Amino acid sequence: MDNSYVSLISTNPQDVKVSSTLEKSTGKKHLTDNNPETCWTSRQGPAQYIHLTFEKRAIPKRIVIIFQGGFVGTKCRVEVSESSGRPEWQTWTYIHPEDANRRQTFDLITNSDGLPGEGIQSMKLVFEESSDFYGRITIYELKIEGVLL
Repeated sequence: MDNSYVSLISTNPQDVKVSSTLEKSTGKKHLTDNNPETCWTSRQGPAQYIHLTFEKRAIPKRIVIIFQGGFVGTKCRVEVSESSGRPEWQTWTYIHPEDANRRQTFDLITNSDGLPGEGIQSMKLVFEESSDFYGRITIYELKIEGVLL
């Protein structure tokens, strides 16, 4: 793994938005608190998402994620936008996490395949399918690593 990558996720809670939260004890702040005992859990329903705004323009290189088995987003569309104010989303790629309780790492394509040349300001992970019958997603760790521009 390349150790020259930095975390692209802001420490400002306003820079993380989610489609829903099951209850306060499983809120979005737990996505980025670096505590393996806490998690974000969505409500039921299809197309749950996480919307991240980066502090500076960036080129994402890797997604690191730990789901709770049985509540995994098994088909995830990665969308990107050059702006953060009113993002205009474009699909960049898809990742397909396994239904497992372990850290999963996804290297992202880094050529011109759908990524704006000057980097991006926002990223959205849209979970199109879940291993849970009701469509809930539970995440214990989320890291987006890459290069700040």
